[in-house]
This record gives sequence, structure tokens and C-alpha cells, in this order.
Amino acid sequence: MKHRTSAELKDFADVIDPQSLSKEKLLERWALALEKREGARLNTLREIEYKSKKQQSALRAEDSPLTVAFEDPVLRSAGLKNDTLGEAARFFGLSHWQLHEAVCGCLFGETVDAEVVAARVRRLSGRTSSFATFACVYAIAAALLAGTLLLHH
Repeated sequence: MKHRTSAELKDFADVIDPQSLSKEKLLERWALALEKREGARLNTLREIEYKSKKQQSALRAEDSPLTVAFEDPVLRSAGLKNDTLGEAARFFGLSHWQLHEAVCGCLFGETVDAEVVAARVRRLSGRTSSFATFACVYAIAAALLAGTLLLHH
């Protein structure tokens, strides 16, 4: 194998400088890695909300959405050290509760479709389509209205 500089590689390959990736681009990279697992079921993390902060930080599961992030070479070269909840929170600049929305078993059961997690990761980065945002707001409003109507009858 011949050693080549990144300048030489640019002639025939996409070269990514991990240090230049913003939080949004890191989350997008994770979402893309999840989408490559099309049709795959990933293991969720169990009972995040019942653990102490220390336990949450150490929480991990084999073949989880966090494992998919850690297996991505660009994310690792950008500084992702392992597939624990605490490391993902640090690396992606998210809270444990934000990650809870994407990886906890209380929302999905023992496994979750990779594409579902990809959509949630994109939502964490603030990159959702206006239609998706409208649909979520509409669904919440409809649920609240239905609950209000039920209370009055």
C-alpha cells in the first residue's frame, strides 16, 4: 500500500477533515450511518431515566445506535471515544435526556429500526423539514384537543 497525503487523495476521493465538522454535521454523519443500516433493528438502552447520572454515563448496549456512531471512522477520528451514553452526550453536545429520545427502550421496546433513530438524530440537530415540524405540531394539537373534548363530555 502506497502512502499518500490528503492533498494527493483529493484528486480521486472525498477527503473529510473531522476537525472541521460542526455539531450539526456530526449528527448528520451519525444519521447517515444509521440509514446505511436500512431495515436493521438496533438494540435500545434500557431504563435511562431510572439511572443515576454516573450510571447513565456508562450505559451502553451491543449493536445499539450508539455503536453505529462509534463504528463510523469519521466520527471516531473526530474524537468519539466509545459507544456509551455519556461519551455520545459529550461528543455530540447533547444532554442525556436528548439522547433518551433517540435510544431508550421505554420509547421503542428492546429494538428499534435504524431509520427511526436516524430521523430522531436529525431532529436533535434541528434539521427537520418544515412538513415534519408541522406534522408534529398538528399531532400534538390534535391530541390536546381530543383530550380536552373528552374531559368536557
